[in-house]
Amino acid sequence: MAQQAALGAGMAAPGDNVSEDGLFVEEGAWPPVPVVAVAPVAVLAEGCAAPVMRLFQHHVYEYGRGVRALFLMTLCRAELPLVLARLGRHGIDHFVQEVSPVKVNLFFGRPAFVAVARAVVTRPLNTLTAEEDFMLGTLLGYDKEQQCRRYLGRSGRAQPEEVALAAE
Repeated sequence: MAQQAALGAGMAAPGDNVSEDGLFVEEGAWPPVPVVAVAPVAVLAEGCAAPVMRLFQHHVYEYGRGVRALFLMTLCRAELPLVLARLGRHGIDHFVQEVSPVKVNLFFGRPAFVAVARAVVTRPLNTLTAEEDFMLGTLLGYDKEQQCRRYLGRSGRAQPEEVALAAE
């Protein structure tokens, strides 16, 4: 522990207990207790990579368990290399859509789902047609009834009062 404090944030010594999430953990602690972040200080300062990596790890867990087949994360460019490295290690298919000079959308998941998302997402998400938006939302696992209501509203095929939720 003293060795870790002496090293400071962002530096791991050989033999340190570092979790898959890039955090130091205390020996013998269960569940493992994070002590100091190992991610480079610049990344933490620019984009708060630790919360992004926790969310990403949760998505990878859901992917592995078959809960969902396609995921979308909007990331700062500084966070992208960390996430892409993990996707590569896990062998998960993905593609990156440029959003702005500092932001990207990362789609990842099962190869067939990623291939369809890559074919559909050829321009900014807010400019997709009602049909493309519906298809993408369904592939991402969003609520099917809400996707139907969103499609009908965007396509102009129904009045809001005609498309009530089941709970209403």
